Amino acid sequence: MLMTRRRLIAISAAFAALPAIARADGGTARLWTGQALGARASIRLDHPDGEAVAARVMAEIGRLEDILSLYRPESALSRLNREGRLAAPPFELLECLSLAGAVHHASGGRFDPTVQPLWALWAEAAAKGGRPDAKSLEGALRKTGWEKVELDAAAITLRPGTALTLNGIGQGYVADRVAALLEAEGLTDILIDTGEFRALGGQPQGGEWPLRLETGERVALRQRALATSAPLGTTFDQGGRDGHILDPETGMPARSQWRSVSISAPSAAIADALATAACLMPDREAVLAMIGRFDGARLEAGAMV
Repeated sequence: MLMTRRRLIAISAAFAALPAIARADGGTARLWTGQALGARASIRLDHPDGEAVAARVMAEIGRLEDILSLYRPESALSRLNREGRLAAPPFELLECLSLAGAVHHASGGRFDPTVQPLWALWAEAAAKGGRPDAKSLEGALRKTGWEKVELDAAAITLRPGTALTLNGIGQGYVADRVAALLEAEGLTDILIDTGEFRALGGQPQGGEWPLRLETGERVALRQRALATSAPLGTTFDQGGRDGHILDPETGMPARSQWRSVSISAPSAAIADALATAACLMPDREAVLAMIGRFDGARLEAGAMV
């Protein structure tokens, strides 16, 4: 798969302290960088115990990877997909899937974590230099559908052949959990980036966190999150034609009028999922109607093809 600048091909799983970034007032802020659910992750903060804070963040991300990651074969999610049932599921997996279900309903089914069989099919075909045939697509589509998932505190159960992916919500959820960890320690004025941005307060020297989108728009964040999705931001094929956001109705990559969509919300998980779903929406009005079902969510930018 081709990677965008937001998703690096390889990066150390451990956090590495980078040189201090000088501030106008004479202080310093530091940037730690690592990996979360296959995406670049970083935390920018100004704190005398910054390295210890970053170490705790690293440990929390590792704990969440053991629950949510498809990159770890013994994660809770991987075991659920492999076995079809997970007894006493971790709270974080239940919560993340519950949020995914809310966006699924708000998007009219366009956001659907059960597209994993489709995603695996496209990835396998792309590795062989081709695209899935109609029969294979039909077979994978029969395994998808949110109604095939049963969520309960006692167990999560999938119908035979069904599998889940948290691409499109997991990175945002990790950002929210990291923010909750830091906030519980009384920390603020931190910018978290797990592939989606989560601002805990504003900049240490004052003011909001200024972010510049690839489309040129500028967004100022304070105590909220920002997520951007692009149908062709990551593609299966070398030609850049088949994007990674799949339509759960057709099994095909999104054919959208949107080049990219950026959405902000109090929750990074919600912003992440809404931005993904928006790429499958037919027009701006449909995107706004979906976003309107979530308090504080707003469309920050939408670049059309």
